Amino acid sequence: MHHSTPSPVLLVIAHGSRDPRHAATVHALVREARAQRPGVRVETAFLDFNVPSVSGVLESLAAEGVRDVVALPLLLTRAFHAKADIPAVLREAPRGLRIRQADVLGPSPLLVSALERRLYEAGLSPADKPTTGVVLASAGSSDPEAIAVIAEIAREWRHTGWCAVRPAFASASLPRTEDAVRELRALGCERVAVAPYVLAPGRLPDRIAAGAADADVLGGVLGAAPEVARVLLRRYDDAAATVRELLAVGA
Repeated sequence: MHHSTPSPVLLVIAHGSRDPRHAATVHALVREARAQRPGVRVETAFLDFNVPSVSGVLESLAAEGVRDVVALPLLLTRAFHAKADIPAVLREAPRGLRIRQADVLGPSPLLVSALERRLYEAGLSPADKPTTGVVLASAGSSDPEAIAVIAEIAREWRHTGWCAVRPAFASASLPRTEDAVRELRALGCERVAVAPYVLAPGRLPDRIAAGAADADVLGGVLGAAPEVARVLLRRYDDAAATVRELLAVGA
């Protein structure tokens, strides 16, 4: 008799924020992921500011007898939290849980589709592309790898037909959103759009919005876009597959 092992629980780990819109957006994204994949149990935890905490959720899962967990960092780049904070929290997990850390969400063509969705919702149309310059506005990072990835996404996105695409950062690195807006005007793009490459509202996204004051169009945060949920489930599947391979090897 072959017993299929239950799918690992997907634990989405968000940063957390004092801004109540942050947790609300994270929960909306998790609802979208659950709707796309009803067969998987999805739990949410926060590193900071919000409850439940990661350790709290892991403890209750262990107490329930759950064995396998895929921990997914709700982050767009492999910066500090993915490399240091989250692994440290996961190492403290109760014995008896097998935890795999999934990759961060970005980069992915699906996220670029979500960025475009948000710009079209904000009033642009595909026909505007050749005459529109876009600021790819990220929260920023002191991690050079994360910065390089944002610059690469901007380069690749530009090839899909925009007048120009420029990266900008709300913290830790330059240029700022307003500088990139000015630069695109100077290049002669007819209109300038700001596309926030951020998952949820908060202090840094507010800074991006303030820097977009002179732009023609400001896209919404990525939030619960269906494409974001699809990337999230894809990262889960990749990590869950490694669990199954390990189980097969150990069988």
